[in-house]
Formats: sequence, C-alpha cells, structure tokens
Amino acid sequence: MLILTRSVGKTIRIGDEIEIVILRINGNQVRVGVSAPPDITVHRDEVYQRIQANQHCPS
Repeated sequence: MLILTRSVGKTIRIGDEIEIVILRINGNQVRVGVSAPPDITVHRDEVYQRIQANQHCPS
C-alpha cells in the first residue's frame, strides 16, 4: 500500500485518467473529490461491499 500525505487542495493522480483532490479536512474526516472516466466505477467501500453481496445472492 502506498501511503501519501497531502494538504487541502493538493492532488493525487492514478495513471493518466484518475485524479483525487483533497477538498477539506475537518477533524478526522477528509472530503475528497474523484475524477475518473465514465467506465471506471468509484464507490465508498461500504457501497462496494453491498453491491458485491447483491451480485453473489441468487435472485
């Protein structure tokens, strides 16, 4: 795992197409903005886990 320290307004890039910007830090909460191509899905982990669980349940 790569660990980075960034200040508000600073950017992290993943490849050529994904950009993560630190928008705000308030106590132990960090607000980030993510720009990615439409074919790349971006979810909070708890949402991703729910999606995965629903895909593995028989309908």
